[in-house]
Amino acid sequence: MTVVDIPPPLPVRDRSDQREMTSGALSPMLRRLAEEEATGVLVREHGTLYLAQGRVVHAESPLAPGLGVLLTAHGTLAATAWQRATERSESPSDAARLLLDAGLLPEGALELCHLDALYDAGYFALAPSSTPGRFRYDGTPRPGGLPSVPVVALERETLRRRLLLHRLWPDPAADSAPLIRADPAGAGQVPARRRAVLERVDGVRTASRIAHDLGRQAFHTLVDVRRLTADGLLAPVPTAPDPPPAAFRPPAPLTVTDPDIALLKRLRNALEAL
Repeated sequence: MTVVDIPPPLPVRDRSDQREMTSGALSPMLRRLAEEEATGVLVREHGTLYLAQGRVVHAESPLAPGLGVLLTAHGTLAATAWQRATERSESPSDAARLLLDAGLLPEGALELCHLDALYDAGYFALAPSSTPGRFRYDGTPRPGGLPSVPVVALERETLRRRLLLHRLWPDPAADSAPLIRADPAGAGQVPARRRAVLERVDGVRTASRIAHDLGRQAFHTLVDVRRLTADGLLAPVPTAPDPPPAAFRPPAPLTVTDPDIALLKRLRNALEAL
């Protein structure tokens, strides 16, 4: 009997640490930057995240009202004071700190609005993207005395918000499209907060525009929009259907006249004579 030696199994690369690091990560790049304790600016398709030592210190998105809107919309701060502060500062966070040092802004209100604006813009910045993010290492971003947020906490809150919206109404079409009233007669049956959203629906404004006009967080406005859509009171503006393809038309039959036949004969005779 011949004994065959069985070779030992080939070594397998252990990827458990890598899976653990990126498990549930909405942006693997952002998670790696957090692990590196990087400082700089991460630019994504729908927003920008500012990191200091791997923590998120500020977030911006064109889809979310900024810190200035949240501070000035409901009387926490005069709009003229915010404008003067931004003219003397390099960033909204610096402007807020300037107002705080001048005694024009309560510290608690500033920290609350700062976190509201950060999570609001961060939700959109971490939205699914069709383009890769770009990170610029830079020593400029810094906490500046305002609260910072761990990357894991921002991702966890973003996932929680996505799940909440899906439970309210699974179709996200109304999140970004211009909105129309689906049932004008039902406006009086909704709470005042949602009624304020309905009153600004005009077939042109989006949820983001309504949030800016009301001075509210964009995500909270999305919650109202999804509830109103689920109740049949709101709908996105329907997109125009693609035009049907043009019907095929065969070419007109070729008509040959007697002069054409005579010309062709003369050309043939001329060619034969060459």
